[in-house]
Amino acid sequence: MTVDAKQVRLLVEDQFPQWAELPIESVADGGWDNWTFHLGANMVVRLPSASEYARAVEKEHRWLPVIASSLPLPIPRPIAKGAPSADYPHPWSIYEWIAGSTASRDRIRTSLQFGIDLADFLGALRSIEAKSGPQPGIHNWFRGGTLRTFDRDTQSALEELHGHIDIDLARTVWADALNAQWDGVDRWFHGDVAEGNLLLNDHGDLAAVIDFGTCGVGDPACDLAIAWTLLTTDGRQAFRERMRVDQASWARGRGWALWKTVATCSNTFEDPEDAQEFAEAKQVLDVIFRDYLKR
Repeated sequence: MTVDAKQVRLLVEDQFPQWAELPIESVADGGWDNWTFHLGANMVVRLPSASEYARAVEKEHRWLPVIASSLPLPIPRPIAKGAPSADYPHPWSIYEWIAGSTASRDRIRTSLQFGIDLADFLGALRSIEAKSGPQPGIHNWFRGGTLRTFDRDTQSALEELHGHIDIDLARTVWADALNAQWDGVDRWFHGDVAEGNLLLNDHGDLAAVIDFGTCGVGDPACDLAIAWTLLTTDGRQAFRERMRVDQASWARGRGWALWKTVATCSNTFEDPEDAQEFAEAKQVLDVIFRDYLKR
């Protein structure tokens, strides 16, 4: 589905005429799950790019205002919920705009402090009362559930990658993650703690966390994958120590990181145009492997 500024203009004029005169322009790097547009200087319009992503709209409007007051950093604040129309078939949202640049290793001031700040945020999120929160399901691609949901796809991807990565070691890391037990206590998780959803201020420090479309309650180990995909060695150690992550949870988090990275490798190793993305994914695999071997 393609959405442009003209369509957004018509939706806003029809459903929220009080904002009809505000300028609308596409947000650079607006994400994959939603088409994202600036609405004036202080708001952003997000329109799910497929029906699967539209499942998160109601959830975000229901739960983000509930959890926001317990968190140490800003998260998106829903302002209005749009309805489907003849030109656009899904519910959609208007949020308060949060300024910042997306996180990357070269933009982060210090990985160690970033790891501590992220741990404090996720620790606060985990501490929120989880009763009646959204359980893992299609709405969040089963984040917070068992990694075994992704076992078949992971094994298939590893078969495709034979000769391109160390699949024997990858299978060992994966098996370790599958066998690591969860205590069964539901806790809140974000579900997609990734570079694009972590915003930095002008000094390179963590300033906000966005895009809670995959959030829910369950096993929060999925939020630990960022330790291998973004943090350096010292940042990863500080992150784990600050969160007091036990060995089993760390193994499951490593498994989430492996699943995500193997999927990237399998989607990029054959196309020369994806060579850079494949090389970066292999670098993440090397981090995962080294961390596993020194445990």
